[in-house]
Amino acid sequence: MDLQKFVDGMGAMTCIVSVEDLGNGKYGKIRIVTGNQAYIDSIEKPAPGAELLVQKFVPNQEYTTYLTRDLNFEDFSYRAAVEKKCLHSYARPDRMDGIWFNMIFMPVAYQEGNICYCTYTMEINFSPNSENLSSTAGETAAKVLETCIKLRSAKDFKEAMQEVIEDIREICSADSCVILLTDSYEKKCEVLCQSIVPDSGLRPMLDILDENFYELTETWPDLIAGSNCIVVKNEQDFEVVKERNPAWYESIKSENVNSIVLFPLKFRGDLLGYIWACNFDKDDAPKIKQVLETTTFIIGSEISNYLLVDRLKVLSSKDMLTGVMNRNEMNNFVDKISEDNTAVSNSVGVVFADLNGLKRVNDDFGHNAGDKLLKDAAKVLEEVFLPEEIYRAGGDEFSIIVIGITEEELDRRVEAIREAENKYDDVSFAIGSCYDPDKRNVRHALKIADERMYEDKRIYYEKHPGKRRIS
Repeated sequence: MDLQKFVDGMGAMTCIVSVEDLGNGKYGKIRIVTGNQAYIDSIEKPAPGAELLVQKFVPNQEYTTYLTRDLNFEDFSYRAAVEKKCLHSYARPDRMDGIWFNMIFMPVAYQEGNICYCTYTMEINFSPNSENLSSTAGETAAKVLETCIKLRSAKDFKEAMQEVIEDIREICSADSCVILLTDSYEKKCEVLCQSIVPDSGLRPMLDILDENFYELTETWPDLIAGSNCIVVKNEQDFEVVKERNPAWYESIKSENVNSIVLFPLKFRGDLLGYIWACNFDKDDAPKIKQVLETTTFIIGSEISNYLLVDRLKVLSSKDMLTGVMNRNEMNNFVDKISEDNTAVSNSVGVVFADLNGLKRVNDDFGHNAGDKLLKDAAKVLEEVFLPEEIYRAGGDEFSIIVIGITEEELDRRVEAIREAENKYDDVSFAIGSCYDPDKRNVRHALKIADERMYEDKRIYYEKHPGKRRIS
């Protein structure tokens, strides 16, 4: 068969791929046999962002001559060439900056011994094409539409995500499906949602997650190796994982995972986390990949919006230097509890803790030293009170508001502040406190505590005149 003539008759960028069939679902060398001029130009005159390992086309070379080994490309080539299936994928590989590939694999009715052939046709988009994104199987498209509706109409994002992950797991017929969020700034990760089949032999992700798990996720981009995901469905794929990432290989093997599809969740190039499905029928791998390719595009956008709102909420409620709540959040809380007209009202305990000597530290040692002193002061208070009970009310002034506390317990905690501040250099508070049996009197309690704090500060500066603030 004249493969060159065959491929030259194709209007789009097309090449002929050969796959060495080793039997029992295994394969050997995968080669780019030849290509039409449009395909050859895509290698020798690549579009910006689409550069390959080499920019010279040589017929019948292994495909890894041109790009890093890609298990997804190998799987589709094998299924098309050996199993004679027609396959389609629309994806944005990480190794190709800002480029989406619309890819079609078609079997060729020609074979030489154990060498089978397929065509690989591709179209390049420099932004996601909605028609290509939606050109999925009817069942998948319908489920993706359900996902969009659930996320956009949900009042509780996390509850909606739990429904979505359960839907995705059912579509994939997998034993488990997980979305894990990663935070590169804090170097930590958290499980957003998981759906798991009971008695599947798989542990919940919350039981696996520990303080070192984030370090493992940092190795996953190298594992995916520039593709848009990694699909591991048989021992041949597991051998690639073992070679690239022994730690992850041991981790998933120890958790009774026999197949897994792992996708990064991104939005506008920013990594938000990962989604994966595991323990599924390997014959369903192309469908599962298609499901996750489509849903991750939507989910990534929704998660990004959720994290942005959450981040804005943090910015509006927390003091960015010390990490405790800010004055705005304190005012909102005071308004809330003082206007509470429920029949039964809890007690309230308030503390004003003003940091002594901050002005002197700033003047003598600079504002970096002053910032460190403020952070240490917050740590002292966090040893005694919950983070949500502590507020930075002003430059060197902290306030604490505790609901449902006894007067004896409030006095005990004030003494605990005195003990804790001895653990840090230069941390010394002027403290005033007040207890009221009715939390609705919180404003009056704050006024009394503030007056007592200033009296305590006066006594402090009488004993330490050298630390008196100089305006």
